[in-house]
Amino acid sequence: MRSILTLILTLAITVCEAGPRARDLGVPFDGRPGPLNAITDVAGVTIGQVTLIRDLAAGRKVRTGVTAILPRGRESLNLPVFGAWFALNGNGEMTGTAWLEESGQLEGPVLLTNTHSVGIVRDAAIAWRVRQGGADASGYWWSLPIVAETWDGHLNDINGFHVHAAHVDEALAMATSGLVAEGNVGGGTGMICHEFKCGIGTASRRIPFAGSREYVVGALVQANYGRRDGLRIAGVPVGQHLRAHRVYSEDNEAAAETGSIIIVVATDAPLLPHQLKRIAKRAGMGLARMGSTAGNGSGDIFVAFSTANAMALHSEPLAVAEFIDNGELDPLFEATVQATEEAIVNAMVAARDMEGTEGRYARALPHADLVALLSRYGRLTAPE
Repeated sequence: MRSILTLILTLAITVCEAGPRARDLGVPFDGRPGPLNAITDVAGVTIGQVTLIRDLAAGRKVRTGVTAILPRGRESLNLPVFGAWFALNGNGEMTGTAWLEESGQLEGPVLLTNTHSVGIVRDAAIAWRVRQGGADASGYWWSLPIVAETWDGHLNDINGFHVHAAHVDEALAMATSGLVAEGNVGGGTGMICHEFKCGIGTASRRIPFAGSREYVVGALVQANYGRRDGLRIAGVPVGQHLRAHRVYSEDNEAAAETGSIIIVVATDAPLLPHQLKRIAKRAGMGLARMGSTAGNGSGDIFVAFSTANAMALHSEPLAVAEFIDNGELDPLFEATVQATEEAIVNAMVAARDMEGTEGRYARALPHADLVALLSRYGRLTAPE
């Protein structure tokens, strides 16, 4: 038995050097992922990320960025998607939600960044849209973009306002399908969760439906929440065992759950806005599996959209939309919970140690220790 465990640990640590994801370490998850196990398994979804890492004078450091999600790729310029949002706890910001709630339509990209860069990112997204041309009947492109944030001020010189309009333009211009970079990238560059270095993570699930038909649910997270002791991975109380190198001391009030997480859920299943609201709510259950309690100081805000029903969103006087019966939504709920949970673990596994502004530091989740704990609790699987 010991030799088998040693072999698994050796394999996991070897993969670790090449930049593993959670499944590569033997973390078990329910459900069947898509080919990329990413939000980009939903056809048409593209992702662009700009990562800003610079060292400045007087010990200040830039550790931030922008992540752009385009629901229909370039076609997002002209064609909205049905969408909805939900705040599990609202100590955070997501712009554009009033119109999203009212109309049930998400128009343009979703952008993620740090708390003090929401304004510049929102304005840059509007300017980008105007530059694409093709104004509507009013002669303008009327825009209320979705821009969301989490706080990276522990590691990033957040009051230096280092995210500029050009970075938003770059993230939007480079958005592509395919593999999605995770960890210390894009809007997640300076983020911390459960007092480990964290950031961007993604995952997906395939759902069989009506015989040979299949739908996909994908999640992307910008994770920056949670206390160390609450962390659970695959049901294992990892945080209670790995208490060294904590970001906050036990007697520091900052150790309360004051962080945030933004979760973006995409699907190609035909769903109406009220159904997507139900999907968005289920993202919170994936967060709960990780040990979050959505504390008073936490901004846990989720948005969900469907790339289906394109023909119903061309602004015709009379539109016809297809949708799944409410009684058939349970597999989609389950997939949302599963993909959200795995996306968060992927963010933690991909993240690396980071020295931040004014000498602050955040250590990444130690892979070998995680593997050993999963084995100890009988939860380790063969690395995928």
